Amino acid sequence: MGCAASDVAAALRAAAATIAEHRVELTDLDRPIGDADHGENMNRGFAAVVSKLDEGVPETPGAVLKTAASTLISKVGGAAGPLYGTAFLRAATALGDKSELDAGDVAAALRAGLDGVVARGKAVVGDATMVDALSPAADAAEAARGDGIAALLRAAADAADEGAGSTVPLVARKGRASYLGERSVGHLDPGARSSALLLRALATAAGAA
Repeated sequence: MGCAASDVAAALRAAAATIAEHRVELTDLDRPIGDADHGENMNRGFAAVVSKLDEGVPETPGAVLKTAASTLISKVGGAAGPLYGTAFLRAATALGDKSELDAGDVAAALRAGLDGVVARGKAVVGDATMVDALSPAADAAEAARGDGIAALLRAAADAADEGAGSTVPLVARKGRASYLGERSVGHLDPGARSSALLLRALATAAGAA
C-alpha cells in the first residue's frame, strides 16, 4: 500500500504527539550538556506543524514535508530548527511531486534527510549528534526497501534507537555539548534521542495506517 499526503500528515501529527509526550525527557537530557531547551523547542515546532496542517493538508507528500520544514525552521530555536528543517526540506525535494510513495521513496527521503543534516551540521557518525541515530536508520531503511513502508520504518526506528544509545560513551565533537570535552561522556545526545523518537512515531503511524 502506498503512502499519500494524508498519511504523511497523520504521521507528522503522531510525531508531534510523541514529542509532546517526551518533552520533559528531552529537556532533561539537554540540561547537563546543552541549553536545557531541546524538548520545549521541539514541542513548540511540532505543535506549529500540526497547526499548519489544521489549516489544510498540501496535495503531495513532498509538499507536506516542505510545509513541515519551513515551519520547523521558523519556530524551533537553537540548532535543532535548521537541522530538522533542512532534513525535511531535503526529504521533500527527493520526493518531488509524487502523489503516492512506495518503500523505495521513503528510504530515499530518509537518506536525503540525513544528507541534509550532515551538510548543515558538518557532523559524522561518532560525533555524538543526531547523525548517530539517523545514519544507521537510513542504512536500515535501504536494506528493508523490499519489505514495505511499515517494516522499513520499524527497521529504521530500531536502528535509530541503537544509534542514539551509542552516543552515551562518546565525547561530543559538535554543538554545545562539545564545549564540555570529556565531561560530555555518559550523556545520551538529546538530538539523537529526538530523532529516534520521531522515527518510532512514524513507524507506529505507518503500522496503524
